[in-house]
Amino acid sequence: MTTPRPAPFRRSRARANGDGTVYQRKDSRWEAAGYVLAPGNTRKRIRVYGTTRKEALAKLTEKIAASNRGLPIAAADSTVGDYLTYWLNNVAVHQLRENTHTRYAACVRLHLSPGLGKKKLARLTARDVRAFLDGLRTTCQCCIQERDTSRRSCCAVGQCCGKTLSPLTVTYVHSVLKSALEHAVREDELPSNVARNVKTTAPRPRRFQPLTAAEARQSLQAASGDRLHALYELALRTGLRKGELLGLRWEDLDLDGGTASIHRSLQRTRTSGLTTLHTKTRASERRIALPTECVHSLKTHREHQQEERQAAGTGWTDSGLVFTTSTGNPLDPANLTRRFGRLLSRAGLRRIRFHDLRHSTATLLLEQGVDLVVIKELLGHAHIGVTAGVYAHVRLRLQRQAIDTLGHALDQTDDGPDTPPATAAVR
Repeated sequence: MTTPRPAPFRRSRARANGDGTVYQRKDSRWEAAGYVLAPGNTRKRIRVYGTTRKEALAKLTEKIAASNRGLPIAAADSTVGDYLTYWLNNVAVHQLRENTHTRYAACVRLHLSPGLGKKKLARLTARDVRAFLDGLRTTCQCCIQERDTSRRSCCAVGQCCGKTLSPLTVTYVHSVLKSALEHAVREDELPSNVARNVKTTAPRPRRFQPLTAAEARQSLQAASGDRLHALYELALRTGLRKGELLGLRWEDLDLDGGTASIHRSLQRTRTSGLTTLHTKTRASERRIALPTECVHSLKTHREHQQEERQAAGTGWTDSGLVFTTSTGNPLDPANLTRRFGRLLSRAGLRRIRFHDLRHSTATLLLEQGVDLVVIKELLGHAHIGVTAGVYAHVRLRLQRQAIDTLGHALDQTDDGPDTPPATAAVR
């Protein structure tokens, strides 16, 4: 009689303390749970999911590793306000430019946290978001933010000003909330982005008044004696953004070949002051052809800058920038705006924003029949839909001109000299 062999010893697959647990659910998905650092310096249990044990375990391990490095992980049972704080300080800060992050933080502080901050993240619904946005459209912001109490005005004196947010601002607040909740979905904190289920009315595009061709010529004549004449001419003839103009370096220019490479922008940030950043988008990095007039004015500007360098002596700062102060330092964007305002006053022109020079360039090019694709590449738009959307009013005017031209052709008599032969091919 043979003695049965003892069952082989199976090594326990239990995980060490702090590593969490992994198990398979009834729906065949794998679930991993563990404790991580949460906002507020507390520890909370989180759950992540995957189609395989390895996938769920990898997600949990990644979150625990981030928690061990001191990075708080938002939990689904935290409030919307806590999650927005976590998202701003630990996620968005690494993905956004500083000025954009500052605007996002102001949006959260002024609107999202007061309106939705106390709600549980996991219990936030599309109805909550819709009611919140409707409140922004109809509620006086002076009253809801209690500005009237400190100023003794508005509701504090019984005379509500009824200052509500513009449709454009409401759309911006909605987009910030969607971005934050989208990250929560990617981190498996939420099953879906409820903010995306709320549709808001697209705001009307902001109206701008570009310069006409006659006004553009008048502004260039007024700038002919200005030390920044080359900057104004470059802005009007190429449509470069203010930051792109101020961040332009001599090494970016090929005056013999008549081209300029755009791949940086000068901006003032809250923490670093005047600093050079990447362009607004990847599509903004581009190489453009310089008009002959710009090449001549840039060569003249370079000669004047050499004279300023010699006059400044040891006080000159060699920044390498094309457009600087008289001592070689970067130009402040706010100072350029003020200089531009004085230029318009000297020229006897109406006040417009500096950015409207960019709109003027595109508008004048469209009115001259330049293809929309060429304008898109010149302006550095990411998609042609942006170009088409911004300048829809110009395209409508061009359509009207085309229709009128066709009408004149149809109104001609059949025996006129311009009548095409009946056998002409239509292409």
